[in-house]
Amino acid sequence: MPPIDVIEKRLNQYRAENEKNKDINCIISDLYDLAFNKYKDFSDKQINGRLYGKLFAVKDNINIKDYPTTCASKILKKHNSIYTATAIKRIENAGGLVVAKTNLDEFAMGSSNEYSIFGVSKNPNNLNYVCGGSSGGSAAAVSARIVDVALGSDTGGSVRQPASFCGVYGLKPTYGRISRHGLTAFASSFDQIGIFSNELNDLVDTFEVISGQDYNDCTSSKIKNNPFDYSESETKKMKIGIPKEYLESNSLNSQVKNKIDSMIKFFNKNNFIVKDISLPLTKKCISVYYILSTAEAASNLSRYDGVIYGSRDNASNIKTMYKNTRSLGFGEEVKRRIILGTFILSSGYYDSFYNKALKVRRLIKNDFLKAFTDIDIILTPTSPSSAFKIGEKINDPIKMYLSDIYTVPMSLAGLPAMNFPCGYDTNGLPIGLQLTSNQFQENKIFALSKFIDDNFN
Repeated sequence: MPPIDVIEKRLNQYRAENEKNKDINCIISDLYDLAFNKYKDFSDKQINGRLYGKLFAVKDNINIKDYPTTCASKILKKHNSIYTATAIKRIENAGGLVVAKTNLDEFAMGSSNEYSIFGVSKNPNNLNYVCGGSSGGSAAAVSARIVDVALGSDTGGSVRQPASFCGVYGLKPTYGRISRHGLTAFASSFDQIGIFSNELNDLVDTFEVISGQDYNDCTSSKIKNNPFDYSESETKKMKIGIPKEYLESNSLNSQVKNKIDSMIKFFNKNNFIVKDISLPLTKKCISVYYILSTAEAASNLSRYDGVIYGSRDNASNIKTMYKNTRSLGFGEEVKRRIILGTFILSSGYYDSFYNKALKVRRLIKNDFLKAFTDIDIILTPTSPSSAFKIGEKINDPIKMYLSDIYTVPMSLAGLPAMNFPCGYDTNGLPIGLQLTSNQFQENKIFALSKFIDDNFN
């Protein structure tokens, strides 16, 4: 357990690192004073807590009472939260200190962190490249070692993809494993709070502290999480599945493909059972995801109309006030998704698009469940490539959406998945690979990742 003077030194180090890395633009709210005051009042339980001495950054769509939650949107620029998210309370109860809120794509809609009123967050490995999205600010803060751990939100890959781009661990848990209470909703049947870290043990500690049922979130699961056993006794008995559809994609970069091949050779060398599997509906996943998620986004974001939340445009009548508030308050990508979602849910199109997409989503989940009857873990790329240059895809929404081609399927199925860093490409940019397990089997991901971390060169 770090003594008090070490905590104070670490807090001051955070401020120095934050200042040194201003060009990355990953921190948008400095909560140093809040953290300093909280640590001064820590109880014995907190001082002996599992996360004591760890500094956290939090994506700015997760609420902390009396502090801004902007979602990087003009419509919430002056909004202060009226309550604290369950995940934040659990971190603080375990002795963790939240020192910052991080930049993001507006309302968590994006894959590059370029859709933010606070400007672009940059990749700490090369400032000319994106850090990924939508939780890019959190990934960058961990990668730059400004903080020890960060929270993000993952709807279709928004933790795993930026973790891959920035070269850190990034976990999306099973849907319902971590409470969504206090997470600003984008697409409620997908959204999950996720975790970034440089060290696997920090990720596991945070996961075990913040997971578990929460009566403030009716979608949180009653299934208890067994503490992770760091011994490797069961690891080599695992069967690893390699879905052929992921490796046959034309969008897969050759350097990422080489990392997959190297990992397969590593598993074979260490006597793992490696099997080819098929997930035949993979090509449908992006279409299904964007139909369902935009429909849910259109519904969730209807509350931002100038009446209760956020900014309001003064107008002579309520209809004009609604129109002006939303037109001026939302950015282009958010408006694009609201319009698409409203169209999908409109009369005459609901059955053709939304209802059909729900049925295909169930079939996609069935594909995964069938695969897991014969394997323990699925190995895939996290992203088709390493990070792309800032501005490279901003004017082509379809190319941007396809950045999530390897992360969206797990979100549709509600499965746990984690990016783990796996070296660099020839430009010095990180490459990440993704491990996916069956529902509520995060410990299998942790076990295999630890084995890789200890043994893969």
